[in-house]
Amino acid sequence: MLRYFFYILVLMPFGSAAQTVTGKVVDGNNKPLSGASVIWVNNKKGITAKEDGSFSIKRTAADNMLVVSYSGYTKDTIDVSNADTVLFVLKEKSNLQAVEVNAEKAGTLMSNRSPIKVEILTSVELKKSACCDLAGCFETQSSVQPQTTNIITNAKELRILGLSGVYNQVLIDGFPMIQGLTFTYGISGIPGTLVDNIYISKGANSVLQGYESISGQINVETKKPNTTEKLFANLYMNSFLEEHVNLATNFKKGKWHSLLAFHMVQPANKTDKDKDDFLDLPLLTRYMIMNKWKVGRENDWGWSSEMAVRFLNENRVGGQIFFNPGEHKGSSTIYGNTVKLNQPEMWAKINYRFNDIHRLTLYTSAFHQSQQSFFGSLSYKAKQNNAFVNLQHEFKYGVNHTLKSGISFKHLDINEDILFTDNIINRNYDGNYHRVENIVGIFSENTMIFFKGKLTWIAGVRADNHNSFGWNVTPRTLLKYDPTSKLTIRANLGTGWRTLNFFSENVSLLASSRDIIFTEALQPERALNMGVNITQKFESKNVSGYISMDYYRTSFQNQIFPDYDADPTKAFIKNFTGKSISNGFQTDFFMKLFDRYEFKAGYNFLDVYRINNGNKEALPFNPRHKILTTFSYKPLSNKFHTDVNIHWYGQQRLPNTKSNPVVYQRPDYSRDYTTVNAQFTYLFKNFEVYTGCENIFNFRQNQPIISWQNPFSPYFDISSVWGPTRGREFYMGVRWKLK
Repeated sequence: MLRYFFYILVLMPFGSAAQTVTGKVVDGNNKPLSGASVIWVNNKKGITAKEDGSFSIKRTAADNMLVVSYSGYTKDTIDVSNADTVLFVLKEKSNLQAVEVNAEKAGTLMSNRSPIKVEILTSVELKKSACCDLAGCFETQSSVQPQTTNIITNAKELRILGLSGVYNQVLIDGFPMIQGLTFTYGISGIPGTLVDNIYISKGANSVLQGYESISGQINVETKKPNTTEKLFANLYMNSFLEEHVNLATNFKKGKWHSLLAFHMVQPANKTDKDKDDFLDLPLLTRYMIMNKWKVGRENDWGWSSEMAVRFLNENRVGGQIFFNPGEHKGSSTIYGNTVKLNQPEMWAKINYRFNDIHRLTLYTSAFHQSQQSFFGSLSYKAKQNNAFVNLQHEFKYGVNHTLKSGISFKHLDINEDILFTDNIINRNYDGNYHRVENIVGIFSENTMIFFKGKLTWIAGVRADNHNSFGWNVTPRTLLKYDPTSKLTIRANLGTGWRTLNFFSENVSLLASSRDIIFTEALQPERALNMGVNITQKFESKNVSGYISMDYYRTSFQNQIFPDYDADPTKAFIKNFTGKSISNGFQTDFFMKLFDRYEFKAGYNFLDVYRINNGNKEALPFNPRHKILTTFSYKPLSNKFHTDVNIHWYGQQRLPNTKSNPVVYQRPDYSRDYTTVNAQFTYLFKNFEVYTGCENIFNFRQNQPIISWQNPFSPYFDISSVWGPTRGREFYMGVRWKLK
């Protein structure tokens, strides 16, 4: 373990240049004045301030007086004979006239500055589809695939590189709030109207946020209290008559800015289009309230802070269409599903910048979830307490180098009770499952920039001590090279590991009749990820865009994936230490024409398999090929916009059901299919009206549930779902805002 820290430490600076004065130039609002002239009065030698207003200037024994000037501001001179750091605050000249610059925010951004390939979906992009919840925010991009994991409860996960959503890290405002019990329904509890930006990165990235991001990371940035609208309202209803209400207000109290948001969902009508006696979507009732506060700015010297509290209450009712929760809950004759959960949570980020060189940041978060669920005759009750603390120091040295290091602590206490209300199905995994995790970590990450910004190298390592599994070391490194201002080449390599939360991550098994067989004690999952990316941007007077290609390979040292094939009435759970590989290739093309037309096309190739008894075995539920095409039109008047996206999915391997009775057998592979979504939005002064249709051509997987005729038979199984199950969906809504 020590050798990894040696690799980082040898890159650290040992001492700093003597006989220098450092400082910063800002205006009366504490905004940096980039390019300000900093000159010694004695010898007229000087420099210009950097982009953030900072400067560092060498001095001699005769240099005592510094003068700073900036166009449109009054000069200032300070005696620095007894000071090593200084702050210049320049006053604006009174004869300046205000100049207003308006620019339209882009929908999708691909940053050339970040060493990590990050695809940014802004609030502009999110308005191109309904985005009722976080899972619906990815309709116009190729990197993330929302996947329904349980059609009874409509639980979803977000997949990257063809791997289960458990292998990517979902952060809310940079905090790990989606894990354990919250993995099952957590992404559905974040309304799309509350999201400001989504940052998507693939592969093993920075070690600063932890050790768990194996296939990638999704950081969801909610709206900021100091920049969002004073009042906001969004009303939505779909053709199933499910209703959504989103309200938000922004106000200021002293130096603090605050955002108060409310979210409500009221259930749809009962719908069973394929006549299998099961609801096509559960009846959902949800209430959420969130209060977020912010003071100061991170890049300014001194204190700044952000904090938030949120409470979520949710109730889902699914199962057979004639199920009544008051009469039939836990029944062995009528199959029903109920999920009731309550989740209070909080997080805070406290930042203190000593100067332009040193900064200290404390991240802390906690949440509790209590859940009571019934799946037919199975009772599932669970509680989880989660806490996270991260203290990080940032040190800038040299020209553009940065060293970040710190300590972290993670606590998880999850208690699950499983009870069968009858024994008509042969299942034997009932009982109490209680696990406590305490993980202490230390980390260091060095970012170095060479050749005038053309080459960036990140080298990071963290060591975490798990109370049950001991020390685990996670090294990662990333390189970015810019041959030209428009061409960027990136490569990354690193390891990751995670512990299993089996029942919350495989909720479809609770809803099915399969018996769950744990054949051995489960160890942490571990993997090595490597990837390369090339992005070429282009821009002319009327055309701009980019072409991006990337390839990522994930090699597991230990992977835990339920064995659905050995026996269709059982799921065997064990460690798999053999060869398990995910190869993912993706290419994207984006073009914007005349500031009115946008076109995007993306292609994904996934080869996800393991070697079992010498044979290559594709893992189920992964389309080997996928194509996305989007088109948007907005006139220069900005009065309306039209958005269309088309998804084509190739075949997917399905679990083996050949030993079932013939009536309960399913094909080994799904068919390929296409879905088309469209939306039209008309803009007025303070509000927008939008209407759209998802799955326009009404493709659906008909009667996807095996043994739906007898849900209490040993063959009842919902794991063969591979496509849409509820068909065409119309919707309409209104957004109103007051800036």
